[in-house]
Amino acid sequence: MSNSSLPDRRTVLPEQPEQAVVAGVQRRLRRIGFWAAVGLPFLHIPLLLTGLGSRTALEAFLVLVVLNVLALVLGRPHATE
Repeated sequence: MSNSSLPDRRTVLPEQPEQAVVAGVQRRLRRIGFWAAVGLPFLHIPLLLTGLGSRTALEAFLVLVVLNVLALVLGRPHATE
């Protein structure tokens, strides 16, 4: 009886499982970045409607803008996968 019908374990398991984990984490981060870039602009609306007269509102707005830019950069490759 030959063992040739059994799959070779090297073809079933990835050569370097760390790379598979890293690739999976990168895909998830891209997805999160993409959807954060889609959703974050909706948080600007209440700040803009109430005005940016106070220092706290202005800082919150600027933090949201920076987060949105970071999310855009992080999530840009998501649609190309």
